[in-house]
Amino acid sequence: MSSTKSQTQFSHILQTEIDSIKAAGTYKSERVIVSPQHSDIRVAGKDGKITPQINFCANNYLGLADHPEVVARSKKFLDTHGSGLSSVRFICGTQNIHKDLEDQITKFYGTEDTILYASCFDANAGIFETILTDKDAVISDALNHASIIDGIRLCKAKRFRYNNCDMNDLESKLQEADKAGARLKLIATDGVFSMDGEIAPLDKICDLAEKYNALVFVDDCHSTGFLGPNGRGTAEYYGVQDRVHIINSTLGKALGGAAGGYTTGCKEMIDLLRNRSRPYLFSNSLPPAVVGSASAALDLIEGAKTNGLFDQLWGNTKLFRKLLTDAGFTIKGSNHPITPVMLGDARLAGQFAEKMLQRGIYVVGFSFPVVPKGQARIRVQVSAAHSEEQIRRAAAAFIEIGKELGVIGAKSKL
Repeated sequence: MSSTKSQTQFSHILQTEIDSIKAAGTYKSERVIVSPQHSDIRVAGKDGKITPQINFCANNYLGLADHPEVVARSKKFLDTHGSGLSSVRFICGTQNIHKDLEDQITKFYGTEDTILYASCFDANAGIFETILTDKDAVISDALNHASIIDGIRLCKAKRFRYNNCDMNDLESKLQEADKAGARLKLIATDGVFSMDGEIAPLDKICDLAEKYNALVFVDDCHSTGFLGPNGRGTAEYYGVQDRVHIINSTLGKALGGAAGGYTTGCKEMIDLLRNRSRPYLFSNSLPPAVVGSASAALDLIEGAKTNGLFDQLWGNTKLFRKLLTDAGFTIKGSNHPITPVMLGDARLAGQFAEKMLQRGIYVVGFSFPVVPKGQARIRVQVSAAHSEEQIRRAAAAFIEIGKELGVIGAKSKL
């Protein structure tokens, strides 16, 4: 490492910033897991000691991350198609399995075509700049994911932001976009807001889109595979699949939990993305093992109604939310597996999460800048992999610590 004056100055500036994060109680440390992702995991402590934990903070909604069929197909594709392509798609990085997965996703949604990315963050980074110009407008929900915000920043379209899930404000912004002479108007929203577990009112958004001749874009990362009668996501949940124009989502949550993202929609848009989307053009192809795990997960989701995964997930969600609500906790969200337990103070959230870990329940406190200041929380994520006993054990730990720290009960500080 260089010891020049500039490096010393640089390191000092960075350390000052890190110290300020620690002082604010928002510093984030990474815990090390030494087992596959599941409801039961093993975690290495700071002292190197490994302890068993019940995991309540993974996006592993259907418990498929270590499902035998998912792992087996990942291994199979590793054997038949290698470790990776050492190339981007348009040079020599497209294998038959990439096209097959794109076709599988297209069929899953009933759209015209699909394009794969290394992540949904990349899909969001590539969509707005490619399809919108300075003649157009994008109207974005105020609580959209950081990747949507960053993607919008890359495009030249006029930008409007409406209050979270506020249809009156959305209509006002659509009117402003019309006054600004926008050629195309694109409404951008998360299907489910990941920090709140709130499901966007997509039916009402589609009503306004049609009233003002706008397009609808949905980032469906926290609903793909399990929300809606057949797991098709927020659009299916509201019965508006034929009214949503663009869906971006991930292969890294319910669909096997590995990595990868995609955009699905009309053929012309996908064709343009293959030619103009920078994250697609300048990123390596998805590794075959990842393609295999996602493909197997989609097959399993096709049978989720009959194999009991959906019933288990939603039953667990209902039970956990009821136990904590009855105990006096403030819970946000729309009866989604994302269950934010609101605590307010960042230090309290960190302290609460640490005490949960000591009781064998793996959760994480979320604070600024991930959530607004004063709205720190523990975001619990329920999975179909959890047993009823695990749900009840986690709820009991929350209640015990909540009383100890004065979050609930007679001495409640909230």
